[in-house]
Order: sequence, then C-alpha cells, then structure tokens
Amino acid sequence: MRLSESEQARKHPSKKKSSSVANGSYREEDQLKPANTNELQPDGMEEAPAEPPRRGFLPVLENRNFLALWSGQLFSQLADKVYLVLMVILMETRLGVPKEQTSVWASAIMIAFTIPAVLFGSLAGVFVDRWPKKAVLVITNLLRGALVLAVPTLLWIGQDWNPIYGIPMGFYILWGITFLVSTLTQFFAPAEQAVIPLVVKRGNLLSANSLYTTTMMASLIFGFAVGDPLLTFTDTLMARLGIGWDFGKELAVGGSYAIAGLLLLLLNTGENTEPPKGETPHVLSDLRDGLRYLKHQPRVRNALIQLVILFSVFAALTVLAVRLAETLPGLKTSQFGFLLAAGGVGMAAGAAILGHWGQIFTHSRLSLYGSAGVAASLVGLSVFTNNLWMALLMTTLLGGCGAMVAIPMQTSIQAETPEEMRGKVFGLQNNAVNIALSLPLALAGVAETWLGLEPVLISLAIITIAGGFLNWYISGTGSAMSTQADK
Repeated sequence: MRLSESEQARKHPSKKKSSSVANGSYREEDQLKPANTNELQPDGMEEAPAEPPRRGFLPVLENRNFLALWSGQLFSQLADKVYLVLMVILMETRLGVPKEQTSVWASAIMIAFTIPAVLFGSLAGVFVDRWPKKAVLVITNLLRGALVLAVPTLLWIGQDWNPIYGIPMGFYILWGITFLVSTLTQFFAPAEQAVIPLVVKRGNLLSANSLYTTTMMASLIFGFAVGDPLLTFTDTLMARLGIGWDFGKELAVGGSYAIAGLLLLLLNTGENTEPPKGETPHVLSDLRDGLRYLKHQPRVRNALIQLVILFSVFAALTVLAVRLAETLPGLKTSQFGFLLAAGGVGMAAGAAILGHWGQIFTHSRLSLYGSAGVAASLVGLSVFTNNLWMALLMTTLLGGCGAMVAIPMQTSIQAETPEEMRGKVFGLQNNAVNIALSLPLALAGVAETWLGLEPVLISLAIITIAGGFLNWYISGTGSAMSTQADK
C-alpha cells in the first residue's frame, strides 16, 4: 500500500527536508526563519505561536554546544599560528640556523604546511562524512598536541645523526612533524564547519559564522605577534617554578592543542553515530558525489566560487602589500604587515557588525554589497599609492567588505548543504581555498612586474565585482525558479 505525500511527510519529515535541500528548493528567504524542524506537534494539538528569533551574538554564546566548539577553536587557532613561530625558534636555537638563512628554511616549513591542504583537503572531507564529527575534532587536536610534545624527544634522538645533503636531521624531523600536523588539520577544518549547523539554529548561523570569522582573524592578527612573547614567557615561568624542563615552548603549543581537544569533549552534536548499513562506497565515489552535488546546486557552487575569488584577492594582496609599502611615504618595506593588519581589523569589525545586524539582508545581497565595497577599496588603493593614511583606510574598508562576502557565503553553504554532504563539500571548499591561496602568491608578483601595481589592483577589482554580480544573479534566478516549482 502506497502512502500519500502528506502521510509520507508526516511519517518521514526528515526525508522531505533532505530532498528539498538536495533538489535546490531551499529559498534564500528561508534564512530569516528559525530552524525548528526537529519537533513535531502531536495530532490534535494546536501549535504554540512561534517566538521571534533572537539575533546577535548573545543567543549563540548562550548555546553550550557552540560555546564548547568556539572555545576549542580559540585554542586550536592560537596553536596553529604560534606553531609556525615555534618552528622558527627551534631552527635557530636547536638546529643553529643562521638568522640570515632563517627565511629560506621557514619557507620550506610553510611548504610542508601547504602540501597536505592541496593533496588531502577533498579526501579528508569524504572521511569526515563517514566518521563521527565530534570524534574527528577531539582526536585531531589531541594527536596534534602529541606530535608537538614529541618534538624535543625526536630532536634529541636525531641530534647525533649525520646530515643528509648538508641538512641536519633535526630539520627533516621538524618538516615531517609539520606535514603530519597539517594533514590532521585537513580533517579538523571540514569537521568544524560541518558541526556548526548541527549545533546552531539556522536563524543564528550568520551570527555564529561572524563570531567564528572574528576569532579566526583575531588569531591571525595577534597569533604571530604574541607567539614569541608567549613562548618566552612559558620558558621564564618554567625557570621560576624551578622546573628543569627545556621544552616549555613545545609544552605551550602542544598543550593548547590538547586543551582544545579536551574542551571539544563537552560538545554534543546530536548526529547519528551508527555506522551506515550496506557496503561502504569507494572514496573516489564519494568524492564524485560531492562534485556532482556542486554541479547541480548553482547557489552552493557559486558561493564556493565567490569564496575562492575573495581568498585569491587576499592572497594576491599579501604579495602586493610589499610593493605598496615601498611606494607609501613613512612606511618601510618590511612594515607591509601594517597594511595586512589593517585589513584584518576591518574584517573583524565587519564580522562583528554582521553578527548583530546582517540578518536583515539576504546572503546574495550582502555578497553583492561586499563585492562592490572590495572592488571600490581596490580602486582606492590604486589611486592612493602615495598616501599612507588613505591606503590604511582602504585596506581596512577592504577587510570589512570582505567579511560581507565571506561570512554570508559560508553561511549559505552550511544552510543549503544537507548533513550527509557537508564533509565532502567543506573538504572540496578547503581544497579549493588552499589552492586559491597558493597560486596568487606566485602569480601576483609576476603580474605586478609586467603590468605595474595600479593595473593589477584594477584587474582584481573587476574580477571581484564580476563574481559578486554573478552570485547575486544566480541566487535570484534560483530563488525564482524554486518559487515557480513550488506553486
């Protein structure tokens, strides 16, 4: 006996929801509605009037599960940034690398951090969908902490080994540890993104992502700055306590990863942890499913493209900032970091504003406004290449407008992607973004040499506004088509 559609919806409401998301019938207007799909009213009972959703950061911070996730992110992000500072210090103090050669050796460590992101980013997302996400978050942090804590012992073991091709064995150990830490990060990143919509209501996703982005940018701005003082303070504290350990720095970084893992034990994702029945599909088959999903979901695909464009622009600016610092009066070339810090401050401020008031706009409209602002800021930078304060203002505005693109697009991907596909999609996103961060680093300098600074900035502005307009158009077209299909 076949069930009618209404009976099927009553007996299997989750199936109806998943199919609507997979078929693209989710409308962007739904982002303003609170998620309440997990509760069904018994027959014969009247539904209680829905309370208006609370906006801003307060309802998100009152969510204990998100608070556990966010606290874990704080320690994990800080450890990620201070880890690179630790590697530089160890190369100078343990390996005896001359200071004038430190940048070359540090570049090799950065390559070890980048390779896993390109090789394993997409594959990691496939496994994140198969494994309990809480377990992935906890285990990856604890393993990263254990790897960092093992560094002193491994360096002690390898100190008497002969160099290979003139390079001390200790460097190969640091390179290998970095590779493994980065590989574990490829599993942590998509799991973290996939958990956010599991513990946060849809109406609060924008605020949650704003807080997430604010934390990420704060760790990026201050992580490198406080890295050296923090590690020095740890060694000083060990000495004053009379502890004769010579690995206080490693304890600080490894301990931060471990604390993140322990905090994430408090997380309750509510996900189904039962293993799927039947034969497990091949990894490449799951990867094709993720690509196929993006192919048939234009709004999700275009949001991903929008993020790739934005991160490509930011990566190019990290190179162009060096050249811009040369042209700005009152700023040394080595002080190009002030320009990047101004952009980070702008992004953090933009994220905070979005968290409180961004819900009154649709995601595609926010992205369009943000893209226009980023493009205008890039044009402004091309005009004020000889004015320090205006250049700082333009980079601050660029960061703020960049938040208007990044956060709504990330929220759209989370809201429109069904739970069983999130790991794959976020793995592909992680892979694409890391490639987008790598290629401009190599191409931007060449383009600036051939074309000049101003034409390159104008070109980036054109690419940015074109991507924003395309996303706005596709989102509007998709919503219109979905509305017609629902009638």
